[in-house]
Amino acid sequence: MPYEPRDEPMLPRPQFYLRVAWHWLLAAVVLLVSLGGGTLGYHLLAGLSWIDALMNSAMILTGMGPIAAMPTDTAKLFASAYALYSGIVFISSVGVMAAPVVHRILHRFHVGAADES
Repeated sequence: MPYEPRDEPMLPRPQFYLRVAWHWLLAAVVLLVSLGGGTLGYHLLAGLSWIDALMNSAMILTGMGPIAAMPTDTAKLFASAYALYSGIVFISSVGVMAAPVVHRILHRFHVGAADES
């Protein structure tokens, strides 16, 4: 669903709320898939229990840091790749969630400026 250009009126509130919900849903799906992939990787490659793998994955995904030492080189390589991936995914997800609100604020400035000229 494309954003309205600056020369069009702002989206009505109900449609705006729907846009925000879709953006949050997209971000949530990406985060949940990433969390699932990290959990699976830590369980299979590092030998962590499911709950420890989930916790480690969640801590890395949110930028808090690992909770368990990686026992093998394969696990260390996975942890390194997952940490790099997680940094990009988390920041991108925040951007996706904020995009409709930022667009609406900027659009309001443009609509107000267009009305004044």
